[in-house]
Amino acid sequence: MAAEYMHIGIPVTDLKEGMTYNEGMKIWMSNPDDYDFKIEYLKFEAGTPFPAILHHNPHVAYKVDDLEAYIAKADQVIFPITVLSETDRLAFVIMDDAIIELYESKA
Repeated sequence: MAAEYMHIGIPVTDLKEGMTYNEGMKIWMSNPDDYDFKIEYLKFEAGTPFPAILHHNPHVAYKVDDLEAYIAKADQVIFPITVLSETDRLAFVIMDDAIIELYESKA
């Protein structure tokens, strides 16, 4: 198993410059590559499928090589595996009291 740091996700209540909207997920997101410290700002809209715990708490994201293996090690799954494309999937879990985004890309 291998994990590579991607970004830290910070929920916000006001839009930041450069945020884009994902209609399907009902969320505004910034691009972590626009910030020196790989920060992804998130503004959740009504009807988002993401659980409330993500609306109010930061998370750390990792690109992983085996999503299921990391999920098996988690203390709790708070957002199940979601298929983003033919090659990309993600899930959110709690591990050691921290919210972790697990992102797998087979591209």
